[in-house]
Amino acid sequence: MKKIMLTLSDGRSVAVHTEGESSANAVLFHHGTPGCAQTWDDWLPEVARLGGYAISYSRPGYGNSSRHSGRTVLDNAQDIAEILEQLNVQKIISIGWSGGGPHALADSTLKASVAVISLAGVGEYGATDLDFLAGMGEENHVEFGAAIEGPAAIQAWMEANSGGTAKVTGSELIEELGGLIGDADKASLTPEVAETIAGEFRAALEHSYLGWMDDDLAFVEPWGFDITKITQPVSIWQGDQDFMVPHSHGYWLQNHIPNAKLNFVPGEGHISLGINKRAEIIASALDYLSD
Repeated sequence: MKKIMLTLSDGRSVAVHTEGESSANAVLFHHGTPGCAQTWDDWLPEVARLGGYAISYSRPGYGNSSRHSGRTVLDNAQDIAEILEQLNVQKIISIGWSGGGPHALADSTLKASVAVISLAGVGEYGATDLDFLAGMGEENHVEFGAAIEGPAAIQAWMEANSGGTAKVTGSELIEELGGLIGDADKASLTPEVAETIAGEFRAALEHSYLGWMDDDLAFVEPWGFDITKITQPVSIWQGDQDFMVPHSHGYWLQNHIPNAKLNFVPGEGHISLGINKRAEIIASALDYLSD
């Protein structure tokens, strides 16, 4: 795996991981909230093993990527366009998990995009037909409530609460996630998996909580593009035991994206979905690129 730092046109740095032989076609991964490029380190080699070229990156403010204060979901697509240009990639399928879902959908505005896969991706706050917080664990109600209140409130929440996540160990992860995970996710968090995810959180928040805060603020504002105008195929994966992003979000996305297909998986949670369906998801991504 190659770990590189790229410099964007505005001088910001972005941390990028790649795996596989460089190609004009790539599978591009967007991490969750909080998260970083490291989130996908178990996925990238699998893409490469099957002959594909895989790319992950850390959104602004996470890990070693420079912050972009005030960014919108759509703003991130411009960063992706620059990453693709520097890596000589001309065609992508974007995969986004959780908070990465909207950012993957934003890639549909790029010429390079051929399809999008959203894994337990969040819907758009403010939609009249989506109760954004309904079914989420209490922790999300408090966190997003602060984001809705504004920058000062969410910064105060971050200062009070992000420290535990920034230092969490695998043995502490289930307690740290609290009501955001149910039995399906707890069962998937073996000691090895839990330590891997805890390590991702630590790497994401190594320098600050600002990427996490900026994500939350972006999610309670308009995304900056119209999902009803997406023309590429969109595959939505959702479990019914998800208390971070309830399945109502998956149904909402399916109902508003013209070429969306919902893969609803009973018995899966927010974390277990990606663990148990990884091979199928990767295979489908490579199929889109081969069309």
